[in-house]
Amino acid sequence: MGLKIISLMKQVPLPTEMRMGADGLMDRTKAKSMINADCAFGLEQGLQLKKHAPDAELIVVSMGPPSFEQSLKKALAMGYDRAMLLSDRKLGGSDTFATGYAISSLIKKLGFERGCKDPFIIFSGRQTTDGDTAHVPSQVAENLDIPQATFVEKVEFLGDHVKVRRIIEGGYQVLKLPIPCLISIAPTATPARHPSLAGAVRARDTKIEVWSLDQTGADSTVVGLTGSPTLVSKVVDIQKDRPPVNMISGHTGRELTDGLVSAIEDLKNRVADGSSRSAPASGANTAVAVESDSGFPKVDFRNGARGVMTWVEMHGQTPARSSLEILSQARKLADQLGTKVCSVMIGHDIKGAAREIIEHGADEVVIVDDPRLKEYTILPTTTALSQIIEHDRPEIALFGATTSGRELAPRLASRVRAGVTADCTSLEVGDYVHRIKKAVFYPVLQSIRPTYGESKLATIIGFWCPQMATARAGTFKILPRDPSRKGTVTEFKPVFKDTDFKVEVLETRRESGGGDNLFVADIVISGGRPAGDCDEFRLIQDLVEALREQGINADWGASRHAVDNGCAPYARQIGQTGKTVRPKVYLAVAVSGAIQHLAGMKESGKIIAINQDPQAAIFRHADFGLVRDYREVLPELIEKVKTGFTFGLR
Repeated sequence: MGLKIISLMKQVPLPTEMRMGADGLMDRTKAKSMINADCAFGLEQGLQLKKHAPDAELIVVSMGPPSFEQSLKKALAMGYDRAMLLSDRKLGGSDTFATGYAISSLIKKLGFERGCKDPFIIFSGRQTTDGDTAHVPSQVAENLDIPQATFVEKVEFLGDHVKVRRIIEGGYQVLKLPIPCLISIAPTATPARHPSLAGAVRARDTKIEVWSLDQTGADSTVVGLTGSPTLVSKVVDIQKDRPPVNMISGHTGRELTDGLVSAIEDLKNRVADGSSRSAPASGANTAVAVESDSGFPKVDFRNGARGVMTWVEMHGQTPARSSLEILSQARKLADQLGTKVCSVMIGHDIKGAAREIIEHGADEVVIVDDPRLKEYTILPTTTALSQIIEHDRPEIALFGATTSGRELAPRLASRVRAGVTADCTSLEVGDYVHRIKKAVFYPVLQSIRPTYGESKLATIIGFWCPQMATARAGTFKILPRDPSRKGTVTEFKPVFKDTDFKVEVLETRRESGGGDNLFVADIVISGGRPAGDCDEFRLIQDLVEALREQGINADWGASRHAVDNGCAPYARQIGQTGKTVRPKVYLAVAVSGAIQHLAGMKESGKIIAINQDPQAAIFRHADFGLVRDYREVLPELIEKVKTGFTFGLR
């Protein structure tokens, strides 16, 4: 009856070494690999937990080619007892749905699932750097039929249960989970230790246990390319279209500030005269039409499924902004398909918000109201949505890519046997030429998302309904409210099980607005990790306050590294796994310019970068650049703002 601690680990290619193949898809065969960064935090959490359960056995599990053994050896050197690799050519081309199924099949074969005699906890990283979907943890938990918590930064082992703190938009949530359970760890948790010399010697003599798919008892028709409900139809490079940076010259912070003020005022005057204009927004997210004049017959694959469903995430009685954003895309897709938009609200005492959802584009609002649903938890929400999907059979289902949406959509997809695409920045309806089946499938949802460290743009399609996708927060504009819109409001009573309420919410704390002002601010000042380490973002916040005193809607954000190191809350994170903002002015302070951060701010009007490293990547994506320690520049900028300078906004 000893505790088993299972950590899921993936080896990932370095994004800089990925190459486009002749077929237009990514070739990772020659890229160097490493343990996925987030998985390292999951590995460490398992080691931390063993301090409180010394008799626990530590098992690391991975799925991939034989080359993954090098990373499994490193996990053994860190202190793990056993290492298992699921490796089989039949698994090639598996999407996250198939991957979650295959990994859970191995874990079941080891004897671990709900109801087994030995208690166990599964740890994983938040997501992988090659896909950035965060899907597999939820899909493994669903296949094993166990509770889960994702985006977790603190774990407390209490014998027969664990208490965790997970990141949510604008704050955190404290949950009590029974054992067994699955927990995905955020990179704000304890960093991974280095292997010891003794551990390395032990790892050298420990054999990796390699499993084939047949040994797990898994159904081979549910894995690989043929068993995956989604596929990548196209990958293109993301192109930069911002003009070269104007590097401001000067020997002191004051000279640089004077030069910046002069350059911005000059640009403002030229724009007013009509001789110049702001840099255009990036066109990287524009969908490219799929060729459909192949001569193959058209096939409607939906098998009677119709309609677009959206999940409305509720913060108390208030719809989340991300849920209003996806309504604009749902409305567009439904109009193209000649169908309706049905939005599902789940919570308690929430009927008053239904009218707002209709005014923003829904034709029908389905309400699931239950006192036990006052706070979002994944198990009853999955149960309710799966029963609504079974009843209504929508062809498309959309979710906001919040921490809750990113864990809910993949678990729901595994339950209803559907594919899901993460973190989309464009959603279109079109045709897909399936040359193997000699048919043109229509109308498919083309879910378009950045991938491979934001260096590529992938178009992903699926043929299992509902076609599911999560949309990156801040990407889509909210439709204006239309009080004249008509719609229906209905109630749905799911059939819950007692086990749906096994996870208990102990505490929820959310910052007022959840950082939503970043989406509408005219100027956003964002800091990298040095700004947090040096002065805890004090100068940045002082500059924001000075701008507000001048009547400018200003706000501040942070890079992922700053957030991961505890310098700023997740609600302030800008980038691929945070918020996407489009202010008129974006000031990047001590931000290196990692491509993940650029994803969240590249479509800003004017971009100003301050960094003491002249080779910083951020300068290649900025309109104005200042090479200086920000602590010399920001005090001068604050004084300029106090005397009326507003970065050309007034």
